[in-house]
Amino acid sequence: VQLQACGGGLVQPGGSLRLSCAASGIILSINSMGWYRQAPGKQRELVASITRSGSANLADSVKGRFVISRNNAFTVSLQMDSLKPEDTAVYYCNFKSSYGDYWGRGTQVTVSS
Repeated sequence: VQLQACGGGLVQPGGSLRLSCAASGIILSINSMGWYRQAPGKQRELVASITRSGSANLADSVKGRFVISRNNAFTVSLQMDSLKPEDTAVYYCNFKSSYGDYWGRGTQVTVSS
């Protein structure tokens, strides 16, 4: 089973993007879904996550601008508004199940004028 992410791209500061991630098959016992990002020269960091029960957790740097939603059992989205240049990074989706972690290949988000 693979995670397939889409929705990245180039956007001007203040703009919006929506990332989506879907599993290519069934993953049992998914406990949480989330998005991480990694900017050049920096460590990968958690951006947002949502549990099976719908409880969301967002990094302080994106609160009020990003919204994570679980569309169905195997799809998660990240709505990103009021984007800033410091949001530029490769974004990775992640599913945490009782049997291990699944990672998407990453999608580039570039915020620049």
